[in-house]
Amino acid sequence: MSKRTWISRLGVAAFAACIVTSSALAQQTPTVRIRGTIESVDGNTLGIKTREGTDVKVRMTDNVAVFAVVKTSLSEIKDGSYIGVTGLPEPDGTQKAIAVHIFPENQRGAAEGFRPWDARANSTMTNATVAQTVKGTDGQNITVKYKDGEKKVVVPPDTPIVTFVASDKSELKPGAKLIIFGAVKKDDGSLEANRVNVGRDGVTPPM
Repeated sequence: MSKRTWISRLGVAAFAACIVTSSALAQQTPTVRIRGTIESVDGNTLGIKTREGTDVKVRMTDNVAVFAVVKTSLSEIKDGSYIGVTGLPEPDGTQKAIAVHIFPENQRGAAEGFRPWDARANSTMTNATVAQTVKGTDGQNITVKYKDGEKKVVVPPDTPIVTFVASDKSELKPGAKLIIFGAVKKDDGSLEANRVNVGRDGVTPPM
């Protein structure tokens, strides 16, 4: 191998290593889930009183996506729907839904899987495709499947059911309830969001 070839290959390897390192750093960027009430809107900055009672400022990116969280009905959950189930584990291994959100078709596959959640103590989140729905004595029995497995879910009749509707910043008004799934915590400690989900007509995002 010539010296020139060796240097060229070394350069390519170094460049690839930089890309991998940059990707790893990007993946490690800490994010914060924020639930609360909008207190102020100042340009691209939201003043929020969090569920925990603290005041935070979140800067929205210039291309921020705003989604309205609106009420819908259990009948809108059909075989093949892609949903998110906020649930609590039952002794028999099923999940008892405390909220369900139906994803628009263009968000199918978003955050697919089963994981711990912070809606309340011991809660979980399952984002998955509905494989089967059957009426049961305690509500709707739903089987959902995701890439690593499946869950049986019981949806009681009084469970909040919502969906996301693409909207704009006009939804962001003082008094509105919101959830930001992943505000990015910057090096200076500030928070930035490229998506905001806000309750419409007094809805509190239940997930």
